[in-house]
Formats: sequence, structure tokens, C-alpha cells
Amino acid sequence: MARTPAKAPQSITSAANPLLKDIRRAIARGSLTSEGWCVAETFHLLEEALRGACQVKVVVAAESAHVAAQERLQQQRGIRLVVVPDSLLRAVSGTESSQGVIALVKPPEWRMEQLFRECPLVMVLDGLQDPGNCGTIVRAAEAFGATGVVFLKGSASPYNPKTLRASAGSLFRVPFIYGMEPVQLRAALERHGIQLYAGVPGGAGARPLAEVNLTGRAALIIGNEARGVSGEFRGAALDIAIPTVGVESLNAAIAASIMLYEARRQRALVSKPRPPGGGCCDNQSES
Repeated sequence: MARTPAKAPQSITSAANPLLKDIRRAIARGSLTSEGWCVAETFHLLEEALRGACQVKVVVAAESAHVAAQERLQQQRGIRLVVVPDSLLRAVSGTESSQGVIALVKPPEWRMEQLFRECPLVMVLDGLQDPGNCGTIVRAAEAFGATGVVFLKGSASPYNPKTLRASAGSLFRVPFIYGMEPVQLRAALERHGIQLYAGVPGGAGARPLAEVNLTGRAALIIGNEARGVSGEFRGAALDIAIPTVGVESLNAAIAASIMLYEARRQRALVSKPRPPGGGCCDNQSES
């Protein structure tokens, strides 16, 4: 059955409009709108949301971009298209590279069990506060086959428009949990038999990344940009380091991406069949 065409565009010219004020407030706070919608800027994020079957409530387009926005919504049902002057869109948007379009997208909801499916490879963000780093790590998590991402309490919000933009749409697909307490995560990891690996600068006691077996049920944790992995996890995790030349440490997103790549590389080399009953790769605990 053919879908009904998108609704006819609505024009808004006042910065005091409640919809625009709500979007501007969400961008400034780095959060969801008052009704719980993600602010997704750029055509790429709009297309990723539509491709991922996410619910899109409204699309706000600058006058110079509304034709392109209307084309993308041609076969969509019930999405409200709002056209505003270019200057007003720039005043509302959190970035000059919004491409003249902002979509309100219903964020997906995930359960903890979805992160620990199959042979888990979970990325844990421990107080990571830069939304660009967080979004980039989620994008790398999808690229290298991670089963999910945990944003521990104190980390940047996955609903921050900057996080969403840096993820390039991966946050619409990768299972994630936000605002989890460290004690809750430790209990969940223990319950699911998952070994925790902490990315730390090279030093005494840290194992080189390539020497650590990451083919089992694993969680990789990256700490705060300044303080590193918190004390709640250092004693419970195996410290691993990425060998470097000339620098002591790497940007958090780069380090996480390298760790995820190495886990993916190792898992691709595992050729033995999985045990009956749908179990995952054998977990090799490190000492």
C-alpha cells in the first residue's frame, strides 16, 4: 500500500514560536526536548533516522533547504515540515554546518540484555564528558561490531545534539544505556560473566593491547579525558595500553577506536565453531 504524502509545509517566522524555543533550549542544554525528542541536525542524520525506521515528528528546514527536505519526506507519513527563514534557522541551530535542516527524532529504547547478546563486546564510557568523543566512540563501536555502549553516570549525554552528530547516526542503531551507576554496571558484568579491560596510558602493570585476548565476553572501558578510568573499576579491570612513540597518551576517541579495532581483528581470526546452544566465543580470563 502506498504511503500518504507528507503534510504540506508550515511556515514559522517568529523566534518566539514554542517549537523553536523548545529546540533551542534542548540544544543549549545538550538534552532532549521537553517532550523527549532528539535534535538531529543535518540531512545525513535525517536520512539515517528514516533509514533506521526511527519515528520522526517534525522537520524544520531553512527556506533555502526546504525543497531538498520536502523531497526526502515525499514518501513519509505524518511528518510535519516547518519552513523558517535562513537567519532564524541559524539562530536556532547549534552548528553552522546544520545544512539548514533540523529533525526531531524519537530516541530508541534499549534493555541491558540487548547489550550482552551473543558474544558481548561492550564499550563503557566512564565520565567521558566531551560529546564529540562520545559520539565518535559510538560510531567506532558500530563500525567494529560492538554489541553496545554504556554511558556511565557523569558522561556526556547520548542525546546531546553534538553527541548525535558525532555518531553520524550510529546512536539510532547501537544499543546503549545512559546514566548507569558504576555499582550497577559491575554487578551486570559479573552476572553475565564479562571480563572488563581498562584502557590506560602505558606504564607498569599495563599489558600491551595486542597481547590481550579480546575474543571472549568483554567490556572495554575508557575514562575521563583528564582523570582516566575511575577507582571503582581499576581494581576490577585488566589494564591494557596502546604502545605509542613520542606521546604518553591518545585522545579518548582514538584510543577507544583502536581498542575496538583490535577486538574486531582478533574475533575475525577465531575460526572454531561456537558451542551448542548459541554460546559465544570461549572467554579467556586474564591474570
